[in-house]
Order: sequence, then C-alpha cells, then structure tokens
Amino acid sequence: MAELENNKAKSSSGSVFFNRLLTMHATAAESNPPKVHHLLLNNPSSLNRAASISKIYNSFDSVKGKVKKLCSLFESAKTSPKEASPTVLRPTKSIGYSSSFSSSFNNPLIRLPGTEDRIVAYLTSLRGIRRTYEDCYAVRMIFRGFRVWVDERDISMDAAYRKELQTVLKEKNVSLPQVFIKGKYVGGADVIKSMFEVGELAKILDGFPRRQPGFVCEGCGDVRFVPCGNCSGSRKVFDEDEGLLKRCLECNENGLIRCSDCCS
Repeated sequence: MAELENNKAKSSSGSVFFNRLLTMHATAAESNPPKVHHLLLNNPSSLNRAASISKIYNSFDSVKGKVKKLCSLFESAKTSPKEASPTVLRPTKSIGYSSSFSSSFNNPLIRLPGTEDRIVAYLTSLRGIRRTYEDCYAVRMIFRGFRVWVDERDISMDAAYRKELQTVLKEKNVSLPQVFIKGKYVGGADVIKSMFEVGELAKILDGFPRRQPGFVCEGCGDVRFVPCGNCSGSRKVFDEDEGLLKRCLECNENGLIRCSDCCS
C-alpha cells in the first residue's frame, strides 16, 4: 500500500510539472510573435511588394496558359507527312505562235501598207522614261541577234512616225515599242520577248536575209538618220527669187532625213 501511494504522488507531481511547462511555453509564444509577421505588420511597403510579386507570378502563369493554347492550336492544324497530299507538278502551257499573239499577228484589220518585205519597229532612243527605253533597247538587241535588217522608226527623231503609228493602231496614246513583220501587226516588247523565248520568232524570221556579223552602216552608224544635205540641218533655205529664208521641205523638224544607204 505504501508503494502505491508513493507512485501516485510521483505521477501527480510529474503531471503538474508538465502542465506548468506547457503554460510557460504558450505564454512565451504569445509574448514573442514571429519576426516575419512582426516585420510585415510594421512595414506596409513589404506587404505591397509581396502583393506585386504574387501578381507577377499570376501573370506569368496566365501567359504560359495562353502560349500552351496557341501551341495546341498550331499542332492540331499541322498534318502528318503521311496525311499530306503529294504535290503534283503539272506541265506549263507553252506560249505558242498560235495561242496568245497569233490573234494580233494574223489580225487583218491592223496592217502597215508598203512593208510586206521588211520588219518595222516603232521605238525611241530617248531615255526620258526608263522602262520605255529599256523595252525598245531589248527589242532592238533581239533583232540584231538574228542579224536581220529592221526598219527602225524612231519617233524621237521624226514626229511623223508617231502620227503614222497612231493612225495605224487607231489609238491616240500608244506605247513603245511596236513591231510589224511583213506588214502584219505583232505587238510590243512583251510579245516579242515571249516569241523569242519559245522559238517562234526564229521561225518567222527564217525568210529574211542575214547581214554580216558586226555590220554597221557607214552612212549613219545605224542611227537611220543623217543631216539634211539641202539645208545642212538648219531647216531653212534661202529663196533667191524672193530674197527670203524659207522652211526646207526635204527634212523633218529636226533637220534630218532618212539614210539613203540603209533605209532605201
């Protein structure tokens, strides 16, 4: 009995000591709050900083979600190599003499009388409009490559050629160059280039005589014009009967005449 009473006394004293320790720890925790909470409560700027950081993380998460959605859309739009239909190369339709420009070449309504035995090209040697000059130069070089003689009618040298072209085409505003072969209207630079590329121009020019390589007219240097011999290019002559200066009737407005050596 004595031993049981001693054990009870020890257990009661131990429980009292343990409860006292718990109460002391609780009071110490209440009296000493965590430093982090203390700093956040005493410093409102740190609260704002934490809120801004959380907003940034939230915005990053939203951006990541949008990027994932876009990637899923693009991936769904892509087709696998097996599902993709193979590309089939179709033969291109060649521009032949009988297709696009045959209608203009064989048009009986557009003719240039008196030129059934030659090639006539209306062009300009002025470089005022770059595209026009380049087209005229390209057409000239194509015909010179075939070494055929071309009746080049430069409208910048003689304004009468412009009026003549307007009358034939029945248009007031005409583009340059314009080509006639055997009196038949062919077209401009695009048509001549297309015919040259597909080989139709060479077939048409088979019947024309060829000049020697590097041939240049000694009279005009392939310019097709020379100064007027009557007025020496001044466009004026002296009338001895009336004693007055008159306009020369043998040359054009520039005091030039066609070269008799290469344009006869």
